[in-house]
Amino acid sequence: MPQVKSIIVVALFVSSGLFGFDSPAAAQNDKRAFKAGASMSNITPPLGELIVGGWRPMPATHIHDELYAKCLVLDDGTTKLAIVLCDNVGIPQVVFDHAKQRASKATGIPASRMLLASTHTHSATTARGPSKVVREDELTDYQQFLVSRISDGIRRAVNQLEPAHIGWGAVDEPSEVFNRRWFVKDDKLSANPFGGTDRVRMNPPRGSDLLDKPAGPIDPQVSFISVRSVDGRPIALLANYSLHYVGGVKPGDVSADYFGYFATYIAKHLGAAGQKPAFVTMLSNGTSGDINNINFTAKTRKRYERYEKMQEVARKVADRVAAAHSKVEFKAWVPLAAAYHDLPLKVRRPTPAMLEYLDRYLSDKPVEGKPRHSREPIYAMRIARLKNAPDVIEVPLQVVRIGDLGIAAIPFETFAETGLELKKKGPFAQTFTIELANGSFGYLPTPRQHDLGGYETWLGTNYVERHASEKIVAKLLEMFETLHNSSKPAAASR
Repeated sequence: MPQVKSIIVVALFVSSGLFGFDSPAAAQNDKRAFKAGASMSNITPPLGELIVGGWRPMPATHIHDELYAKCLVLDDGTTKLAIVLCDNVGIPQVVFDHAKQRASKATGIPASRMLLASTHTHSATTARGPSKVVREDELTDYQQFLVSRISDGIRRAVNQLEPAHIGWGAVDEPSEVFNRRWFVKDDKLSANPFGGTDRVRMNPPRGSDLLDKPAGPIDPQVSFISVRSVDGRPIALLANYSLHYVGGVKPGDVSADYFGYFATYIAKHLGAAGQKPAFVTMLSNGTSGDINNINFTAKTRKRYERYEKMQEVARKVADRVAAAHSKVEFKAWVPLAAAYHDLPLKVRRPTPAMLEYLDRYLSDKPVEGKPRHSREPIYAMRIARLKNAPDVIEVPLQVVRIGDLGIAAIPFETFAETGLELKKKGPFAQTFTIELANGSFGYLPTPRQHDLGGYETWLGTNYVERHASEKIVAKLLEMFETLHNSSKPAAASR
């Protein structure tokens, strides 16, 4: 697929006002029509495929619950947008690009107006290639299957477009989000696999007196968009929460994690369970690269059965969304717009000291006075793969406007502080970010977090330049402003 070097904007503007919202009667009088359609494509892999959520891949031996690519298509009469959420830990750009190309050919929706993302469940089988920064154009069988299922889902959602109303809202659920990066009082807790010592530790011992303070903030907000038919039947709901996967699965089980349970609970809340056509519920991962649901300061903790904790988290989020949903004001028409940009970023390289240390590890010559780190073999292998990496990669950035709601799409596991910055500085009344969108390039620490070190900053976990997060935020805000301030549509499309 050809790469795009500049911002591409697709928008609808009307003579009655650039982004004015109208009552159902007003929309009917000027013959504007808002439509929505949704679908679910089963993307459950065959048993035997490798689950890659942990440090050591293991073959799938059981399907606990099915995995889906959930699709929502919106149409304001001139512009169509497609949003797809896939139950997977991280899907590379090449797979999404192929899916967009196929769906665009069938539906006429430009690829720049398709936002495709992974939920980041850690109990799905891999759709990744061997490298986060080396593009592999020869797809595996499962990747080809994903391309077909995603593109088919978009086509099916278009087939089901019907007159609809749309609304959105936000509510906080702070009890299940904790920053997992901590300053610690003992250097033994913060060793890294390159022979050095960091200032912070990911997932430190729970309840330890050696914990000092979290290294970053949390974002407790749950944002959501809801669409329903003109007679009130729920069509789809897209929510967003900045929380990593929860886990607690049986080894070898395939599961959509709490993202799947959320869908079940919110459908029951809205009285849409089992309806035909199906009510499609999607929970996207916000900026959760440094966030999980573990309270590290607690001295004692409850013992959970398999799948119990993810159900608890999903139920809390669904309860909050359902309560806020009852207060949503639905609109008969809103304008839609999207912008896309490929941003060049430098690929990180190992330092001479890092190479020397890992070379000694590989030759079984330990560095004097340096205890071995359990992850040295993994990071030695990851860094070896960087020999074939390009000096620069282009990462896809995207923004979507739905009325006065803005959505940013970032193809990294993104820190909460980045999402909070976009919410604070963005020009829209409400903003949220979907991570692992349109690709999967590893973690995205801020420069300050790079200085602190820790798992998310290690080369082999993070692959791009130190200031990448700042460049991404600046470009996304620029793109948001383009959508917000433009007075006429651009001619280009991807």
